[in-house]
This record gives sequence, structure tokens and C-alpha cells, in this order.
Amino acid sequence: MNWAVIIPLFVFLVVIFGIGFWASKFVRSSDSFLSEYFLGGRELGGFILAMTMIATYGSASSFIGGPGVAYTQGFGWVLLSMSQVATGYFVLMILGKKFAIMARRYNAVTLIDFLKGRYNNSKWVVLISALSIIIFLFSAMAAQWVGGARLIESLTGISYLGALFIFAVSVLIYVIIGGFRAVALTDTVQGVVMFLGTLILLIAVIIAGGGITNIMDGLRAENPNLITPYGFDGNLSAAYVSSFWVLVGVGVVGLPQVTVRAMSYKNSQAMHRALIIGTIVVGFIMLNMHLIGVFARPILPGIEVGDKVMPLIALEVLPAWVAGIVLAAPMAAIMSTVDSLLLLVSSSVVKDVYLNYIEPKASNQKVKKLSITVTAILGILVFLMALDPPNLLIWLNLFAFGGLEAAFIWPVVLGLYWNRGNKHGALASMLIGILSYILFHNFYPSAFGMHTVVLPIVLSFFAFIAVSLLTKDANEAEGSNFENLERSI
Repeated sequence: MNWAVIIPLFVFLVVIFGIGFWASKFVRSSDSFLSEYFLGGRELGGFILAMTMIATYGSASSFIGGPGVAYTQGFGWVLLSMSQVATGYFVLMILGKKFAIMARRYNAVTLIDFLKGRYNNSKWVVLISALSIIIFLFSAMAAQWVGGARLIESLTGISYLGALFIFAVSVLIYVIIGGFRAVALTDTVQGVVMFLGTLILLIAVIIAGGGITNIMDGLRAENPNLITPYGFDGNLSAAYVSSFWVLVGVGVVGLPQVTVRAMSYKNSQAMHRALIIGTIVVGFIMLNMHLIGVFARPILPGIEVGDKVMPLIALEVLPAWVAGIVLAAPMAAIMSTVDSLLLLVSSSVVKDVYLNYIEPKASNQKVKKLSITVTAILGILVFLMALDPPNLLIWLNLFAFGGLEAAFIWPVVLGLYWNRGNKHGALASMLIGILSYILFHNFYPSAFGMHTVVLPIVLSFFAFIAVSLLTKDANEAEGSNFENLERSI
């Protein structure tokens, strides 16, 4: 083992565990376990809000899978990845104050709580939403587990199975004991590590490659397509690249793990500060991590497993102890996403299904025990799923992204801004979005040269509008009170 690399990573894990144990005192002492465990008591400030959104969204696919694809595709993938720059800005601007107000009105702890309140306690909206989160986020969590295990495997020489076990146990411990507050605070530490790690590694790669001009000459000599917007084989069409503005740009507003952050900040000043900080940091990290992936190709040619590009290039161009610190960045990205997804799926099972339809009057102590137990069981199940990993985990992650967006984007956005929308429209939108996404993904994945997610989102939009106009909710006036409520608050 390379102890000079492992020791900084170990210190990083100790800090994360320390934060988890510190946050656990809030879980133990809180009068409202659900609000504290799943939302941190709605007390996030601007900087922490920005960093937790970045750390949650910036996952294994951003720090491991994305640079791995960029290593293969060239600058075309860097261009494509920049559609993520506006993610935090777009989510907070679209959902913004109105979403936070409505979430507080419904006492919503999860996205499904919001949908339940907005769509008049529709049982089917809740159950389809919970099922969608459980199915698609299992795929996303498996991708993160794989990324964390591959990183540890590359650094230590431990077998993939051993690395997977170490990673799973590390994450489960601090999520189970600390809840959302531990996740948000560790996300802040992890976001800072990501930013600094990206900067250090980019500078080291450029120096190792003999400067940007020399790196560009090496890429051009190997394959001129690597320095074009079209990918190494010319298959990155304008339609395909543009469609990623839907998948990882505007569509992110439909991701439950991101939208739940928009109901956890303490005031509008915190939201505005998060808009600025989040946009700057996301732009810096996404651009430079993918540039590192491309720049690594002339320095370390012939890497066959794209997910190993980041750890291998860090070990190549940095002193061992610095590499250990820098590689805490992808480890931070992976852990911060895993912890958020674990809590989200756990809350769907406990809060949205169990408390709504099985035992609504369960005691606070029972809910606490059940939440912790479910979180642990989910972690074990994802561990089992990750035993047989794909070659590039980014595709597993993007599959989950697309499914969640097709299910939730219109029930959330039109639920906020269109009073005529009702539970029938929301249910039709979710069913059409999910079913069409799965069908397109399996049988026609590149319709009109675009990513699979585009057509399902379009179809789910028209389904929401048409069914809402053709049906009438018994309590449809609910939506008309939105503006009055916002003005009064």
C-alpha cells in the first residue's frame, strides 16, 4: 500500500466522522426528529446551502466518470459537461422562495410531502413518486458505491470487494448517526476539498504535460477529432450535446435530491448568496475536472477503464502525500452524493409510505429507530447491487437522472406555477414520463439524435396539461391560494 496517499485520505475520513458525531447531538435532542434528521431543521445558511447542492450534484459521475469519458471523447465532452454550470442557479431561481413557502405550509420534509400537499393528498401520486425514487435512486447510489470502491481500489491495491466494503461502512456510519445536518456540514467540507483539489490537480497536469500548447499538439497528433466539439469518432452531434442541457441543466429541477435542498434554507438572503456561490463553484469544478480528463490522455495513454483515469493521473503527476489530499476531492464528491441519496430513499420509505399509509400515529422513538434501520438496510442492498460494476459508471448515474426528471419535473414546476394543474394531470405526467423513458431507453435510446430523456419530458408535459384540462379536482381551488400565501409571508 502507498501509505503516503492513504494517510491524508484517512485523516479526511476522521474529520467527516467527527462532524457526523457532532451533528448526532442535534438528532438526539430535537423535538421534531423528522425535520431534523431529513432537513437539518431548515437552518441552512447561504454558503452551506451552496456547497451542499454542489456536493450532492457533483458526484462520482462528475469526478470519476465524467473525466473518464472526456479522456475518451476529447473536448466535445468538456463542452457537453458545461451545461451543468447553471444547475444550482436554475434550481433555486425556478423553485426559489415559492417552493420554500409551500414546503413550510405543508410541513413538507420531503419532495413527496410537497406533492402530497399540492395534489390534495393523492395516494397514487405519493406511491408512484416513492416507487420512482426508490427504483431510480438505487441505480444512482450503486453508481456512487462503484465509484468510491474503484477509487479506493486504485489507491490501495485492495481488491474491488474489499474497497467496496470499506467505502460502504464509512458512509453508513456518519449518515445513520448524524442525518441531514451531518450530510450538509460534511458536504460543505467536501465542497471546499473538491474546489481546492480540482485547482491543484489541473495545475499539476498542465505542468506534467509540458504546458497547454504541448498537450494540444499531443492530442492533435493522436486524433484531430479530440480537439473538436464532435468527439473522437465524430458522433457528438449538435442535437446530442444540446439535449444534455435538458438532462444535466434545466431538468435537474426535477431531481428530488437537489430540490429538497431548496426547502432547507433559513431565509431568502441565504438563497441569494447560494445562487452566486453555487454557480461560480460548479462552473469552476465542472470545467476543470473534465479538462483534466482530456489533458491526461497524452500524459497517460492507453487507460482502458475510464473510471480509473482520475486516480491514476493524480498518482502520476503529484507527490504521493499531495495526491492523497487531492484524491479526497472525488472521494468527497462520491460520499456527499451517497449520503444524500441514502437519506432521500430512506425518507421515501419511512415518511412517505410508512407514516402516510401504514402507521400514521407512530411514536417519535419508533420513527427514529425505523429511519435508522431503513437507512442501514438500503446501504446493504446497494452494496450488493454494486458487486458487479459497469465499465463506466456515468451511464448508470445518467440513467437514474433521466428517470427522475421524467417523473418529477412537471408535477413540481407546473404544480408551483399553474393553478389549474391537478392530481390527475400529475399522475398522468409521472406515468407517461416513467414508462416512455424506460421504453425509449431500451428500444430507441437516441431518438432524433438526442439523449433519451428529451422526448419523455416533452410527452409528460403534454400529458400533465391535457389531463389537467380534461379533469377537475374536487379541491382545485387549492392552487389559487398560492399568491395570497406568498404575499402574506
